[in-house]
Amino acid sequence: MAKIDLIKDLVPIAQNTMADIVEKELRDYLKKKSFKPGDALPSELELAEALGVSRNVVREALSRLRMLGMVETKKRRGMILSRPDILGSFERVLDPLIIDDSTLQDIFELRLTLEMGLADILYLRKTKKDLKELEAIAKSQEPKGKGQAFRISNEVAFHGKIYQMTGNDTLTRFQNMLLPIFGYVISLEKVPKIGTVSHIDLVNILKDGSKEEFRAGMMEHLKPHFDRLK
Repeated sequence: MAKIDLIKDLVPIAQNTMADIVEKELRDYLKKKSFKPGDALPSELELAEALGVSRNVVREALSRLRMLGMVETKKRRGMILSRPDILGSFERVLDPLIIDDSTLQDIFELRLTLEMGLADILYLRKTKKDLKELEAIAKSQEPKGKGQAFRISNEVAFHGKIYQMTGNDTLTRFQNMLLPIFGYVISLEKVPKIGTVSHIDLVNILKDGSKEEFRAGMMEHLKPHFDRLK
């Protein structure tokens, strides 16, 4: 076989840099020693000597961990293991303008899946105050004929309140990150599609119905979106 054909058909195997190797070693070390957020880490010099590499290599590996929010430097304490911001990286890239259509669709499906699973935690934590606020949002829903932008705004307000009612900060923050994706996908609909169960119907189920009824109501509310997936 000609050499030129091999070059076309085979991709050269990438070799890990020293920084890649050191980063992995540091991750393994942190897990092995069961470090917790707030624990002090060895200095760059100590790590370099233990690993047998230069301080520059260790510095590069540590900078990657800093970018992930795993490591930070405190005055008079040096480096410590920090509580990583697990959603920080997502926030930087979840923009409909820079995400391809296939990924947008995947993220939209993720949001539908999340909403179908909210019933149990909602029924544990809903309050009368929350229900009153949610009902006010539902009653302010647009009259027919007011346009897509108003509809999207209303959907965002209502569903955003539902996530806030769970009392789960990470879930609420993740929902806020998904809002631009939701608005973008809805804006692509040529004809608005609305489920047979409205926002006010969902509020009434939350007030007087069971978890199972709410879950079924949410399915009917989101049915046009699930139908579109078919």
